Amino acid sequence: MCVMNGNFPKVAVVTGAGAGLGRALTIEFARHGLSVAAIGRKAADLRQTVQLAAGGIVVPFCVDVSEAGPVAEAFAEIRQRLGAPAILVNNAAIHPHRDFLQCGPSEFMDCIAINLGGAVNCAHAALLSMSRKGEGRIVNVGSFADLAPQPMASAYSVSKGALRVFSRALVADLGDRFPGIVVSTWMPGILATRMGRSSGLDPVVAARWGVELALSNDAELNGAIFEQNMQIAEPRSLKRRIADKVLRRQPALRRLGLEA
Repeated sequence: MCVMNGNFPKVAVVTGAGAGLGRALTIEFARHGLSVAAIGRKAADLRQTVQLAAGGIVVPFCVDVSEAGPVAEAFAEIRQRLGAPAILVNNAAIHPHRDFLQCGPSEFMDCIAINLGGAVNCAHAALLSMSRKGEGRIVNVGSFADLAPQPMASAYSVSKGALRVFSRALVADLGDRFPGIVVSTWMPGILATRMGRSSGLDPVVAARWGVELALSNDAELNGAIFEQNMQIAEPRSLKRRIADKVLRRQPALRRLGLEA
């Protein structure tokens, strides 16, 4: 993979950085020598993330990503204190674990506001400077939850499905004008985190894949979808699938370097 060159600004923003995968991503970025803006809702959790990234440059920002105004203010401060972000990982998410009748419309939409709205708010704030420079990297942390929704996960499933569409929409809007801004969706799988399962993958392992993906600015990854450490084929129409079969075309899918 094409890795960001030495002239590329080394500032990363990670949302949901107070615990789980977000914390692991923050620590891994810092280990690679990047300055990291760690965004989360709980100051105590963010302080612990900063402590665990000892030796790295990690600056905490206590922000609710569902609120556009505070997000814009936070990114303005990030640019002032650390520099313009080169990388944004939209990781912040909640999972109410309540069925539709239990949670009701208000709680349902609260989940959408964080899982999808947070990514929209942060992407817009990051793109203000990325578009001026003409380069940047956005990784949206997705899920297959929308393809086979499980009980007690209606809001989460809808939000994650919409997030994957949001990635494609960004590529459609920006790809021609800003080929140096690369957007991908990454689905790390079930993790051993508060929101996951104890039997899941160690988030530290997943974070190595996520950071490797984020550090690549290869334009061919624009619109790419990764599941854990493997790129998966994008959905294709029946006509496209038939043509590919007739012409014996196989998409070249990439693998991130580290195995579980």
